[in-house]
Amino acid sequence: MSVSATHATANKEREVSSTRTPATIRLLLADVDGTLVTHEKVLTQRARAAVAKMRSAGIQFAITSGRPPRGMEMLIAPLALTTPIAAFNGGMFVKPDLSVIEQRVLQADVIEPAMETMRKHGLDSWIYRGTEWFVRDRHGPHVDREEWTVKFSPTVVSNFEGLTNDVAKLVGVSDDLEAVHECETAVREQFAAKVHTRQTNPQRETLVSAARSQPYYLDVTHPEANKGYVVTRLSEMLRIPTQQIATIGDMPNDMAMFEKSGISIAMGQAAEEVRSAATHTTSSSEEEGFAKAVEDYVLNPFDSA
Repeated sequence: MSVSATHATANKEREVSSTRTPATIRLLLADVDGTLVTHEKVLTQRARAAVAKMRSAGIQFAITSGRPPRGMEMLIAPLALTTPIAAFNGGMFVKPDLSVIEQRVLQADVIEPAMETMRKHGLDSWIYRGTEWFVRDRHGPHVDREEWTVKFSPTVVSNFEGLTNDVAKLVGVSDDLEAVHECETAVREQFAAKVHTRQTNPQRETLVSAARSQPYYLDVTHPEANKGYVVTRLSEMLRIPTQQIATIGDMPNDMAMFEKSGISIAMGQAAEEVRSAATHTTSSSEEEGFAKAVEDYVLNPFDSA
């Protein structure tokens, strides 16, 4: 990080520490995998207790993830969630009963080109569409782990013909982590700065949001389906200024919400690029980092200032 960037980060943290009071944070928005739950997808008792303490203090709690809505259903009752749940990195907002509030899907004509880029980088492709998950190889990389995580099985198809409409999320999957990283850059470049004309006014737009939700997953969603948009939309829905929202996460797809929120907390195991984007860093997900972050930066910010 450059000296100027380091100073900017330090200044931001000093400003947050000097102006925030315990009553200022009104909402904590948390990533799920590697943040709220451990590597083995365990929601610890201490994490549950931390959410309960926030509720008692009048602080709301919400979750966002690249997971589909059904893949977060097991968290709703233990955490007594009442806020909108942002699935597919913000591509779909649902109520705690999983009824859809709103959704944003990919344009059909980006699916095949994006999958071709994934193929060129050696990544398998999955499609999430509506409430279903489609794969071409039942025994492909991470299919079993994803099934265990989201608690439902994929539909196996020979090809994705007829499935390119209303796609909520396209996922590229590989155990070649460098290939996933390179593919992320390639997909962003592929769909960035597209030009179209409305009447006589040319406009430039990005057709997708592409970010790694795990080192081995590349999530491709609607351009507004990113976690920065989740902060903005929850701010509108709950009538809470973004400066009174705290965010916590561990992956590159969490950096967009860090940028939009009043304070941001990176998990201890996060990569340097993620930790550098946050105003604070907590312990890892294996060391109760979520609960510690709630205690240190949300409930008792001055104790850690």
